Amino acid sequence: GRRVAATAAPMFKKLSLELGGKNPTVVFADADFDEAVQGAARAGFANQGQICLCGSRILVQRPIYEQFVEALVKQVASLKVGNPSDPDTDVGSLVSLPHREKVEGYVELAKDEGGTIALGGTRPELSGDHANGAFLLPTIVTGLDANCRTATEEIFGPVVTVHPFDTEDEALAIANGVQYGLAASVWTTDLQRAHRFSAALDSGMVWVNTWLLRDLRVPFGGMKDSGVGREGGKYSLGFFSEARNVCIKL
Repeated sequence: GRRVAATAAPMFKKLSLELGGKNPTVVFADADFDEAVQGAARAGFANQGQICLCGSRILVQRPIYEQFVEALVKQVASLKVGNPSDPDTDVGSLVSLPHREKVEGYVELAKDEGGTIALGGTRPELSGDHANGAFLLPTIVTGLDANCRTATEEIFGPVVTVHPFDTEDEALAIANGVQYGLAASVWTTDLQRAHRFSAALDSGMVWVNTWLLRDLRVPFGGMKDSGVGREGGKYSLGFFSEARNVCIKL
């Protein structure tokens, strides 16, 4: 993105950049527990975590943290890994073998940084044509400092980190404490908190009690290192148009 921007600048080219994220899934103790577990699992592992909007950092309020981790592990362990052409498959292959090596490097880094692999972290045993594919089991990491590399750098694979928090302010500090600001999901039954917390997030998109519920007319884009500009609906039309003023005095 930096190279594209540097190349475009001397030519005064219009520029729109969508550059990824390290998106938080924030679960408060008053959330609908089962829906939050399912939502966090979907946000973390859809398309093997290879979506810029995936929620790869899961922040859970401490009163339900242990219970949530246990339920999340159970939910994710039930996902079927295998042939992406099979309608029953939940998790397919990563985009390439080199990319899998990169993701596996982050799993090893998580261990070095003091994390515990609560689930996955290894390659599945598949047969036939898929035995040598770029598959990796869905991975859940706990016990990491929220500021470590594994928890702040975009991995873009089936790896999530789970962190406890006590207060709303602490959750906000963790959620905003990365260089990215693309998307977030917030799980709570307190509507005032939902509005308050969403407004304070450094995030171009926020979902409350859902994830990836999209209308293509709404603005799509991020803050900080997640990009420049917005697209979608009138925002796309604005980008590809030139506003003009013609003034005629009669």
